[in-house]
Amino acid sequence: MELFSDEALAIVVPILVYWVYSAMYVALGQSMDKYRLHPRKEEDSKNLVSKRDVVMGVLLQQLVQAAVATVIFTLPSGDISSAPYDKYMKGSSSSTSCLKLARQFAVAMAMLDGWQYAWHRYMHTNRFLYRHVHSWHHRLVVPYAFGAQYNHPAEGLLLDTLGGALAFLASGMSPRASIIFFSLCTAKGVDDHCGLWLPGNVFRVCFWNNTAYHDVHHQLRGSRFNFSQPFFVTWDKVFGTHMPYVVEERPGGGLQARPLLTSAASNNSADKN
Repeated sequence: MELFSDEALAIVVPILVYWVYSAMYVALGQSMDKYRLHPRKEEDSKNLVSKRDVVMGVLLQQLVQAAVATVIFTLPSGDISSAPYDKYMKGSSSSTSCLKLARQFAVAMAMLDGWQYAWHRYMHTNRFLYRHVHSWHHRLVVPYAFGAQYNHPAEGLLLDTLGGALAFLASGMSPRASIIFFSLCTAKGVDDHCGLWLPGNVFRVCFWNNTAYHDVHHQLRGSRFNFSQPFFVTWDKVFGTHMPYVVEERPGGGLQARPLLTSAASNNSADKN
């Protein structure tokens, strides 16, 4: 694998996107208090893990992701190289190429959404898995940008790394296309945890599954709902785990995502207790 090959860039670029995009939100957070869904001080007072441990946990997960991606890209299969992609691009019109790429991204999104919803929900309903694995992520009661990939190593491997690998293989996308797709996934995950409800945010405009939607899941009342990630709310709607919310001004300044406990959600919550 060459130093700047498509495969190498597909491994490195999403990691760079994670830290650069997170750093941007950290910088914005110092001057955007009126758009914060939680007071800044609660990142330290309510969260159950230090920011140092979060950084170390994320770096460990990214190391595992890089190792798994390296293995996949070095598999002896012509389907995983960029050569078929380059050949196809040269022999096709730009519109045809874009349609194929859009289909691949759609397949990867659907695969990743279904995989992560199923495992995410199961980790909440299985007491052993929640207590010993998924509760790591919920140590971040007040999410922030660079905590997006803070998980127990087993969860990071199962949900993010293996889920991403399956989405890549099922879609048939090339390593070059995966640079774009997984950079998008990474930026979306950071955005969902950034804690800022910024006007005009492209992810907020394009997706119902956004910062406030996921913030509800991190709240005590919403922890049994809004499991969908990273893109759409489809599976929550289908399986009755969707909790609507309203973003409103918070007493004392800033904003808050307030869950709206519907009758269906109330019954679901009662069944779990």
